[in-house]
Amino acid sequence: MIEVPEPFVREISEREKEPGRAWLEALPGLADDAMAKWDLKLSGPTMHGAVGVAIPVRRADETPAILKISVPHPGNIAEPKALAAWAGRGAVRLLERDDHAFAMLLEKACRYSLRDLPDVVDRVVVAGRLNRRLAVPAPEGVPPLTAVAHGWAMEIASRHRRLKRPVADRLVGRAMDTCRDLAADQPDLLVHGDLNFSNVLKSGREPWVVIDPKGWAGDPAYDAVNLLRDGWHAMAKQSDLLGTLSYRLAAFADAAELDRDRVVRWVQACAVKDALWSLEFGESSERAAINEAVAGIVS
Repeated sequence: MIEVPEPFVREISEREKEPGRAWLEALPGLADDAMAKWDLKLSGPTMHGAVGVAIPVRRADETPAILKISVPHPGNIAEPKALAAWAGRGAVRLLERDDHAFAMLLEKACRYSLRDLPDVVDRVVVAGRLNRRLAVPAPEGVPPLTAVAHGWAMEIASRHRRLKRPVADRLVGRAMDTCRDLAADQPDLLVHGDLNFSNVLKSGREPWVVIDPKGWAGDPAYDAVNLLRDGWHAMAKQSDLLGTLSYRLAAFADAAELDRDRVVRWVQACAVKDALWSLEFGESSERAAINEAVAGIVS
């Protein structure tokens, strides 16, 4: 029986409440069932992310693999569909799946992630090239990114009114225009949805592979958002925020062979949304100001 890490137990219990606690009670049994069905044996301690556990195992032929079991949630439904569509092309291979149990058996990649690569621009270029390879026709049942754009528009408009217009109207207007335009003009391509440096790992089979996709159907330019947003505040400490961000945006767009304007517009809209969220939920004024600065820089 697996040992579930205590920090993961606390996080799921606090975030998911009673349904999460019930799932945690069932989790060891789910793992045992998957290991019996797929003829696996434990080979290391259980690891975890924010939405599931990753259990090192060995298959019957002694091949190492990872048994991943996620919290049942609509946001986790498309992951196996995306991995199956990629079939190991730029992504970790999906070896087995049990969608009812939210369980997958995955190819084991290295622990070395793109975040460990010293040069940030090199990281961005690697991610951009992967983004291009992952842009295959979206499989049936993957949710559309139009829903994200519509949701951002509603969130930005309502929060801006409720907070008595704390962000410059011209920035909010551009973000709203972007959400409407992008919602109306989406290709039917598969998008990772949470492409960040930690979700790109070294692999013995390919130089780099992605893990943990959300799986969306739409515009691959969306992936610039999560790739770059966790670096905004570090960039703000540099003397040339404008130049640094613009250079990274261009590096991603060029590597991914995407229209730079679409990449910029997704990031601008996200920065406005994040600035308003920071103001409403009491994040530091510095963090909100940086988000607003980013919104203005890329507009």
